[in-house]
Amino acid sequence: MNTWTLHDRTLTPGRPALVMGIVNVTPDSFSDGGRFVDPAIAVAHGLELARQGADILDIGGESSRPGAEPITTEDELARVVPVIRGLAQATALPLSVDTTKAVVAEAALEAGAHIVNDISALGDPQMAAVLRRHRAGVVLMHMQGTPRTMQIQPHYADVVAEVVAFLQARLRGAIELGIAESAIVLDPGIGFGKSSQHNIRLLADLADLGKLGRPVLLGVSRKGFLGRLLDRPVGDRLAASLAAACHALTLGSAQILRVHDVAQTRDAVRVIDALSHTEH
Repeated sequence: MNTWTLHDRTLTPGRPALVMGIVNVTPDSFSDGGRFVDPAIAVAHGLELARQGADILDIGGESSRPGAEPITTEDELARVVPVIRGLAQATALPLSVDTTKAVVAEAALEAGAHIVNDISALGDPQMAAVLRRHRAGVVLMHMQGTPRTMQIQPHYADVVAEVVAFLQARLRGAIELGIAESAIVLDPGIGFGKSSQHNIRLLADLADLGKLGRPVLLGVSRKGFLGRLLDRPVGDRLAASLAAACHALTLGSAQILRVHDVAQTRDAVRVIDALSHTEH
């Protein structure tokens, strides 16, 4: 079983799967933008997710929804650092910062974060040095384009092969830059520069990504392709989100679930784990 080493601890994703609770401190995220922009409210929300059974809290200050415009480093720092500092003082759970900026990652790690969830997979040339300095965990994600452009006619000859090849290259590159392999988790980037059919194909063949030897983080919670599949608005996609997550868990192809609905996902994880370890 692959472990995930962070600055001061080691996690074991997959037995059972870890649940990463989402704390968006953005005014414009696709699902809950604007609800938790006040730091005190965001901290309270994170603590509620911890009470519901989250294993990790992921704090993000810049929306990555399709069409999102980038924000300044100053704005992102002002959003995430107070929340991370507050949560670090109130809970022992590992904290993740969802950012592509090395400056923001550095400040977040100094404030008490343990993980950098980087949708650009080390797109900032200074990110590797920050990760090395803090011995932080990192999530490397696949994305075609940028949040602003990624859903403008995404195209692949073979989406599974191309995503796996990209993440294999980024995994090797990170190791060459001095990041411990045990610190790295991979994310196929469901909904990031992919059509609905691309997402469905990735989920069907997600086990191919596991062959790279690192835990896989899966983010399908309330995603747009589920809404299009069922004609459901964002707030009515819980059943679809759980179905997609349970499919991945049953196949053994995801070990960490990044979700909005922690309590319900935790229940699903416990049932899947109990069923998969029952002796016949």
